[in-house]
Amino acid sequence: MDKLEFRAASSLAVVFSVRLLGLFMIYPVFEAYANGLSGATPYLVGEALGIYGLSQGLLQIPFGLLSDRYGRKSMIVLGLILFGIGSAVAAMSTSIGGVIFGRVLQGAGAVGSVILALVADLTREENRTKAMAMVGITIGMSFMIALITGPVVASFIGVGGIFWLMVGLAVAGIAVTEFVVPSPRQVRVHRDAETVPGLIWSVLRNGELLRLDFGVFVLHAILTASFLVVPGLLRGTLQLNSHEQWIVYLPVLIASLLITVPAIIVAEKHRRMKGVFVASVGALVVSQMMLQFGSGGAVALIVALAVFFSAFNVMEATLPSLITKVAPPDGKGTAAGLFSSAQFLGIFAGGMVGGWVHQNWGTTGVFGLTAALAFLWLIAAATMKQPNYLSTRLVPLGDRAARDAERLAAMLRQVPGVAEAVVIAEEKLAYLKVDSKSFDAAKAESVAAAG
Repeated sequence: MDKLEFRAASSLAVVFSVRLLGLFMIYPVFEAYANGLSGATPYLVGEALGIYGLSQGLLQIPFGLLSDRYGRKSMIVLGLILFGIGSAVAAMSTSIGGVIFGRVLQGAGAVGSVILALVADLTREENRTKAMAMVGITIGMSFMIALITGPVVASFIGVGGIFWLMVGLAVAGIAVTEFVVPSPRQVRVHRDAETVPGLIWSVLRNGELLRLDFGVFVLHAILTASFLVVPGLLRGTLQLNSHEQWIVYLPVLIASLLITVPAIIVAEKHRRMKGVFVASVGALVVSQMMLQFGSGGAVALIVALAVFFSAFNVMEATLPSLITKVAPPDGKGTAAGLFSSAQFLGIFAGGMVGGWVHQNWGTTGVFGLTAALAFLWLIAAATMKQPNYLSTRLVPLGDRAARDAERLAAMLRQVPGVAEAVVIAEEKLAYLKVDSKSFDAAKAESVAAAG
């Protein structure tokens, strides 16, 4: 990447991470805090934790589409303002209802899709994957950093202070957007990074993509439901209050990384994706059953959490990769948009249903629910097709080449390593699905330029 592209990718990664840091920081400390609010019940605590996923999931795609018309930066700033207002409302609320309203407003600032679209605006086709990877890495890093620092920060400023910290992070994100992120020369639709309304129905009819959407829905439902009861288990079993629980999360997350990195290498480099994927879902089932039946002992609880976070981290890395492999060449952005919406709706469902189960059947009931969800996912994962290990490449077209899209697409399919090709004449781009080990990039560019 050149300097402008690196500046764009890194600064937008910062904007992405400031929201996620705040949202994830409250996960390990929210349950104890929310139970002290007026009107709190286990169900309403679950609703407060997960409700932001509803507004986020429903508004993610509309925000992206509106940014095509009103500008990327304008929509990012609007989203961060909503996030900041929601954080302030939650910080000032003394009732569970007020926190729920604040969380809805937080989720309404659904700028994730807009950030990815702006990354696409500011990078060349050949460097876009690298730029998207930079932003993607911040998601996982933000989660792990927030899980460890949340209890520590709360010990100094309280959970209400974390909500005020989110206001500060929103202001910082706005400043970075306005003064550091470059402004694009041209705003246009990028099928590899944005949802295209005309492709939504065809993506929804793709069974393999729906299987992955179901997976990310279940994964984040389990995560959210678990944080309704895991802090209580750590208090009861290890005698750790919510401010001290980072002592458990830190070694557990380090141990999970030692498993995650080799697993991803085996899945991608050695092309054992389905085996690693199914094994990870199986580990998720085992972790939930361990938490359901064996969490009364300190060692069993810590081992169960280590297994859970190892499986979670592998899934967080492999699910987006599988979306890229399975999605049609011109529908990657649409598939990713629907996938992201499913993720946030999973957060909402995990909080709502998990809270209701917790209120009626307690901790054991919650882990019974999450184990059942994980088992259903295991069945779906075991019946998935072997992934094709293809990646998406974008190749610019010459002026002559754009005149006969169907003929050019057929010619590109004859290039070594090209499995699928779709030519969009009005965008002057060819969207390819290629095997990177055998793809002849020079020949593809030559064909696309000359036709």
